[in-house]
Amino acid sequence: MGRSDPEEGQLPASVKPPDGGWGWIVLLGCFVITGFSYAFPKAVSVYFKELMHDFHVGYSDTAWISSIMLAMLYGTGPVSSIMVNQFGCRPVMLVGGLLASSGMILASFTTNIIELYLTAGMLTGLGMALNFQPSLIMLGTYFDKRRPLANGLAAAGSPVFLSALSPLGQVLLEKFGWRGGFLIMGGLLLNCCTCGAVMRPLEAGMKRKMERVQDKYEAKEMLPIGERAEEAISTIEGAKKSKKTKKQQQPRKGKKLLDFSIFSNRGFVIYSIAKFIMVLGLFVPPILLVNYAKDIGVPDTEAAFLLSIIGFIDIFARPSCGMLAGMKWMRPHVAYLFSFAMLFNGLTDICSARANTYTTLVIFCIFFGISYGMVGALQFEVLMAIVGSQKFSSAIGLVLLIEAIAVLIGPPSAGRLVDAFKNYAIIFYLAGSEVVLSSLFLAMATYCCLNQGKKTPQPEKTPSVGGGSDTEEAESDAQEVEDHAGDNHHLSHSTNTAVVTDSDAVNHVAEDHSADGVEQPADEGAVPVPGECNSGQTVERERF
Repeated sequence: MGRSDPEEGQLPASVKPPDGGWGWIVLLGCFVITGFSYAFPKAVSVYFKELMHDFHVGYSDTAWISSIMLAMLYGTGPVSSIMVNQFGCRPVMLVGGLLASSGMILASFTTNIIELYLTAGMLTGLGMALNFQPSLIMLGTYFDKRRPLANGLAAAGSPVFLSALSPLGQVLLEKFGWRGGFLIMGGLLLNCCTCGAVMRPLEAGMKRKMERVQDKYEAKEMLPIGERAEEAISTIEGAKKSKKTKKQQQPRKGKKLLDFSIFSNRGFVIYSIAKFIMVLGLFVPPILLVNYAKDIGVPDTEAAFLLSIIGFIDIFARPSCGMLAGMKWMRPHVAYLFSFAMLFNGLTDICSARANTYTTLVIFCIFFGISYGMVGALQFEVLMAIVGSQKFSSAIGLVLLIEAIAVLIGPPSAGRLVDAFKNYAIIFYLAGSEVVLSSLFLAMATYCCLNQGKKTPQPEKTPSVGGGSDTEEAESDAQEVEDHAGDNHHLSHSTNTAVVTDSDAVNHVAEDHSADGVEQPADEGAVPVPGECNSGQTVERERF
């Protein structure tokens, strides 16, 4: 991505994720954003019958509203990545919250279905996309050791909000009609702006500012007021600025709005292919489940309750899987755990293809909820582990674009097969086989390509032309701050010497007051220090 400015929303390599503190507030915001992003397109379906009646359209026409929302959520991933890399996470999320809210508010004044596609579909979908991706990026910057648990808790927002928004939408429809319901739902989406406001970037520069203030304070406290105190302060700052100036003179790499170099990462390529195959069949069973239950004679209310069972199990499966993935013995093998989750989900589809009673469908929903929750909790954790937090914004944008293509292929193709064969068992077999194939591909490719590659010795990395990467520069800054913070811990003054001592270094400043201005001999590492009236001062550093 070519940048490490914390003010722009990117995490410098020298800043250690706090794994708590304000990160829990960021996690709460990510929980809300994830809930709105995944649950809102499904919750809007409660208004479809009223829309069909008012606009004189069919069910497939109104269903395009949810489809456009999801297509915008997935398909605009690269756009979101570019905006995050250019402006940072928090500004993008604030704009996204306003777009999502304004889309639903404008939808309440529409007069035809095309206007609904443009407002509730495209505008609201784009707003949610600009919230969803940056929230995951910020979550990765605030959590490292607890990141699997954080991802699991954030992913639980999807089933929680689905369980809440669907009944709420029904109540709003009965009380205020679909126009009033859209207006109120648009107001609820303004909470995305609140979530964006709490996405505070980690401040890398605060430590340097505090060290600079501390240097000046201690120098003035321990040295006599006058020119020597000011000279000592200028000497300290001059030593720091000299290194910083040299580093700034080195040419920096150009800024990348979307980093396509991640395709050179074999792990990312393997993950993208596996995710594409998985998405072809992952969403098909829950989409067709209710209609399948009705076709075998299950009453409408009991058929709708099947989705509630999946959502309820999903709420507990995601955080539990996140805790499992965060264990020390499991963390290095999280890709294999993800493969197991996909295998579990695919086998559940295949084994339930012949379910023809309500009891067997309930059992299917329980196991599907567990496996679906595991997949939801691990999918972004595995991606973060593969590409790292520095390239995650570009990686997730490209992955979501790949998923958008699969989403537009999988469910519509399944619907056409149902219309052609009138047999749901074929669809369950096909969907399950696709998910199983993706799990086997991910596991075998990870073992053969990645693990085998780790056994071969890697050549030593040479500094890149142009002063190295932003990560290396940030690490250099951190080391520089630590060195000088210790050097300036204690200052004392005498008539002709100034001693600066820390836990591992002693600097002795010797002044030469002779008239000829000859410098004193210095040991290795001595650097000239400007004196009061003489340029022949040196700083000698003796390492213990």
